[in-house]
Amino acid sequence: MDTIIVVTDRADWPQPAQGTTVVTAKEYLTHTRWSDRRGGRVVNLCRSYRYQRSGYYVSMLALARGHRPMPTLEAIQDMKSKTVTRMLSDELDDLLQQELADAVGAEIVLHLFFGQDALRRYPKISQAVFARAPLPLLRVVLRRSHRDETWALASIGAFSLEDVDDSLRPALTDALEAFLRRRQPVVRMDVSPYDLAILVDPREDHPPSDAKALAAFAAAGQQEGFSVEFIGKDDFGRVAEFDALFIRETTAVNHRTFRFAQRASREGLEVIDDPQSILRCTNKVFLAEALTRLGIPTPTTIVTHRGNLDEVRDRIGFPCVLKQPDSSFSQGVVKVDDDAEFAEATRSLLRRSELVVAQAFVPTDFDWRIGVLGGRALYACKYFMARRHWQIILHDPDAGTSEDGAVEAVALDDVPPEVLETALRAATIMGNSLYGVDLKETPDGVVVIEVNDNPSIDAGYEDALLGEELYRAVMREFRARLDRRHQVPRS
Repeated sequence: MDTIIVVTDRADWPQPAQGTTVVTAKEYLTHTRWSDRRGGRVVNLCRSYRYQRSGYYVSMLALARGHRPMPTLEAIQDMKSKTVTRMLSDELDDLLQQELADAVGAEIVLHLFFGQDALRRYPKISQAVFARAPLPLLRVVLRRSHRDETWALASIGAFSLEDVDDSLRPALTDALEAFLRRRQPVVRMDVSPYDLAILVDPREDHPPSDAKALAAFAAAGQQEGFSVEFIGKDDFGRVAEFDALFIRETTAVNHRTFRFAQRASREGLEVIDDPQSILRCTNKVFLAEALTRLGIPTPTTIVTHRGNLDEVRDRIGFPCVLKQPDSSFSQGVVKVDDDAEFAEATRSLLRRSELVVAQAFVPTDFDWRIGVLGGRALYACKYFMARRHWQIILHDPDAGTSEDGAVEAVALDDVPPEVLETALRAATIMGNSLYGVDLKETPDGVVVIEVNDNPSIDAGYEDALLGEELYRAVMREFRARLDRRHQVPRS
């Protein structure tokens, strides 16, 4: 991939790094040589990124021309937000306290070149900041609190090439060359393959896909014409390098997965799970209201708050199930059998959330799980309850262990039509992404329990019947969406 370095004045960068071309902002913005150029990366080192200044337009037009700008417009806009410093400080709190435990003084100023500390003092902090605020030149101020001696991020912002001391120019060149080497691009053939990132967390206790399934996704992606790379939490700044993002880490709104999805969406990537799906699926209050409004059958459900607890007792009775709005993997969900348990559980749950979902308890031997992708049924499974338990997963918080019930893959042709039809109706509420719809068959008909984004797809379970085809189907959906966007004819 060719790299174009754009500067305000050629004197700002007199010695091009190997494999790069240096042009001025005026040349890049106005000359057809650059507007007609296909592909490539643009490193924007203009003196100012202010709105409607040349540096701002360089990143804007790079995106419009199909180049890959660094920094992106989103990164530039994020730096203007008054909340970004506080947000980054919260995310980096543990790292700051650990790395600066022996630091002297009340303030530390870091000048970062492409994520490298110019003075090579705090590499972990530097890389973590750059991953979340990917601008070429960053000035970061860290300050110690007089009250409790803890460190925090006091300010962060871009600075100009003009402000780089001559003695640090070699470090800047080294940092740029290291940045350009981080990812080796695919050599593109007649039909350019797309770049797909799969977001994972190797430390997650209950990931949505195990290692074998992740390998199968990667292999399927390569077969469908993708260059596939697994990325993690520190790759936030690299999102714009890809064409598509597949999130295989448990999602939540107040979590980095949502920020990754938002960024990918704003950068124009095809992303599963998209931000709208995460917002809707991870909140069971939304699900309860939406299903009720559209007349999709559910167990008797009440959105509960401190003012209507008696309504739960009167309309649902006991036993009933209480759900924390953002619960997942059977956690944050409790079954209460009497008034005393109900009072204790609601007291605990309402301390964490203003609203809680209360639902009638519907005992069954198994739940149906229908995987839905792009509005079509993808796979079906029966999830049986864990041994001597009422849920499909039995958590033991004291031992830190869990036990899953059996999983039986079922051919779509063998799924009762009412189950499939209800699952597809429920998934439509959430969007057009990848969902796992959980349903129960009852004497009164099929009811929806919940709709999950980021559904579990593990080797030997969900793929037991479809095998490789399950993974290929997901990758074909990515490919079809990208082809439609780029108007690539089907072969």
